[in-house]
Amino acid sequence: MDWHETIFELIDMRSFSNLWFWIALAVVWSTASHWVLGVPYDMVARARRHGGQSAQDLEDLVRINVNRLLYIGNISGLWVLGITCFVLTGLALLGFVYRVEFAQALFLLGFPMSLVGALNLSTARLIQAEAAQGEQLWRRLTRHRTYVQAIGMVAIFVTALWGMYQNMSVGPFGG
Repeated sequence: MDWHETIFELIDMRSFSNLWFWIALAVVWSTASHWVLGVPYDMVARARRHGGQSAQDLEDLVRINVNRLLYIGNISGLWVLGITCFVLTGLALLGFVYRVEFAQALFLLGFPMSLVGALNLSTARLIQAEAAQGEQLWRRLTRHRTYVQAIGMVAIFVTALWGMYQNMSVGPFGG
């Protein structure tokens, strides 16, 4: 037995039985729910609690990020949409038709995050259209965060179910 076979036997390289995949999944979703439109959620709580300069800082940062998101969406939105659909379709085909586990794992990470990206763009458009400030802005950001967390919970649940199914059907030795 070669040394690389020993290493691959010791460290399971399949996605759903690899601890690093689950750590990455947790980090992706905790980061997505903490950063609301590019703004850390603790700023929303601080602005709601203290007002004043904290509220002004939040409004400025949200305005900057909303303008940035909408600019990117207006300039290259169709290209980003096309490339995202191409990549996700390729991952879905590789993963679920050709049974490539790594592609399944990337799809189960990427597809829900694409929904979060669309939600970000939608919320940015609403904030700009409403010219949201103060309590209205805080409610909008809190609602957005709740939606992201709901998408994350469903995504983690589906990924865990699929991962358990894969681990049980493939077995401990990959065959």
